[in-house]
Amino acid sequence: MKTGVIGAGAWGTALAITAERGQNSVVLWSYDGEYKHFDNVKLPQNIHITNNPHELTDTDVWLVVTPSAFFRETIKNMHSAYNGQPIIICTKGAENSTGQFMSEILKTEIPECVEFGVLSGPQFAAEVAQGVPTGSTLAGTNGAIVAGTQALNNLFLETSQDIIGTELCGVGKNAVALICGYNSVAAAGENERALIFTRAWNEIVTLGIEMGGHEHTFMGLCGIGDLFLSATSSTSRNFSGGMAIAQGKTPEGTVEGIFALRGLIERANSLNIDVPVLADMKKKMRL
Repeated sequence: MKTGVIGAGAWGTALAITAERGQNSVVLWSYDGEYKHFDNVKLPQNIHITNNPHELTDTDVWLVVTPSAFFRETIKNMHSAYNGQPIIICTKGAENSTGQFMSEILKTEIPECVEFGVLSGPQFAAEVAQGVPTGSTLAGTNGAIVAGTQALNNLFLETSQDIIGTELCGVGKNAVALICGYNSVAAAGENERALIFTRAWNEIVTLGIEMGGHEHTFMGLCGIGDLFLSATSSTSRNFSGGMAIAQGKTPEGTVEGIFALRGLIERANSLNIDVPVLADMKKKMRL
């Protein structure tokens, strides 16, 4: 299989390496021709790196791995190279300006794409690049699941058709991980941290079910699995970003949880769903 990977940051490069390990031919698109360098992991020589979107035209599947802030722009620029292949969204988050999820943006910018899916789960890019056992949820249409499973056959994948639930898990865990990082510094004690963590995730689940997601999705790899990884470790950018905010510092890099928290509250308000914990934490963090 010929796999196109769009985005050569840490996660995109890690997925390109994973796909190549699974005996796939890989084209890695990078807007500047650069890619993420991992310690003790060499990029396989047969991964072709390009900044030309049209070199992705003859691939069998696209893995889109660009930050949510640039997702719409990237997909729009890739549209002319699209040739009907399934698209797997590997970006977790919501668009800051609109609150839209990545699948909603994809439908707008490449409306002819009928086979698509979402990859989400407990994944630190460096460990994936090193070949550490990793599991994820792959939710999508039948064609997208088949293509995604072939491209990422080195990962443990649980499959689902609950695209919106899987996507909301990725957005929600970003927000909750940010909150947990903040409370690791600001909360009065472990009891309060557990209280806020549980109530915040419950609000995410309630919102997800209202949007058409399935409750069991939130118990899977994309839900509890990803939440455990991101909300308990300072390796998580969202957790460490929350810590920085509590310490009066500016978070380093892109902290998706900030945009996710804002977007989730706006989405909940539009559906008349009460999310008092999320709203209170946004206020405390002055976001």
